Amino acid sequence: MMSHAGSRVEALGFCAAFCTTVAFVPQLWRVMRLRSARDISMPTFLLFSIGILLWLLYGIATGSKPVIVANGATLVLSVSILVLKLRYDGRARREVKL
Repeated sequence: MMSHAGSRVEALGFCAAFCTTVAFVPQLWRVMRLRSARDISMPTFLLFSIGILLWLLYGIATGSKPVIVANGATLVLSVSILVLKLRYDGRARREVKL
């Protein structure tokens, strides 16, 4: 059973998880709306996604629900942005060659 202080700490973790995860939604929305990810750094986002995956594995290993939820959702968002970057950058390169 979790203590009152422990439940407050977990609630704090979920609030932090919500804020840091939702912060990626406007970026993903912008990439989808503009159909461009030209301004996104592939090395930065790739390294970030690897870090998020490692945090997710850490959360699973420690059983930390806020870490699992936040990093699972953030990984989906960051990988979505990477996929769109690959798609849109590839399309832009093909259009330049034509």
